[in-house]
Amino acid sequence: MNIGGIDSSRIEAMMAQLKAAATRPAMPSAGSAASALASGGVGGIGGIGGLGKTGGAEGVESSSKVSFSDALKAQLDNVSKAQDQADEMGKKFAAGDDSVSLSDTMIAMQKASITFQATVQVRNKLVSAYHDIMNMQV
Repeated sequence: MNIGGIDSSRIEAMMAQLKAAATRPAMPSAGSAASALASGGVGGIGGIGGLGKTGGAEGVESSSKVSFSDALKAQLDNVSKAQDQADEMGKKFAAGDDSVSLSDTMIAMQKASITFQATVQVRNKLVSAYHDIMNMQV
């Protein structure tokens, strides 16, 4: 069956891929919101769900091993890589490369967009916390 130029088997295949990505377990967080931000990065969105998790004793132990600035830089690099990959896939698709499908290109672009939006939200929270601390009366 052909629905508006897209074969129904292709739609079913895309739905199966989305369901598989949604059921993948989230990667363990390193104890900070910044590390959970883009742990899904290019591989999936599941890492963003780890923002509210508490790590218990493991979270305290792993957070002492990783500095905040290193974790933040790593996640910003992940966001940049996701955007670069999405841009590259878009250029390949526009050039007519058969190895890149429209669905894969759109998914990569959405993942890059979501990781960037999450990064902006984390930045906004950090700036807000900074302003709150600076406005405290001592």
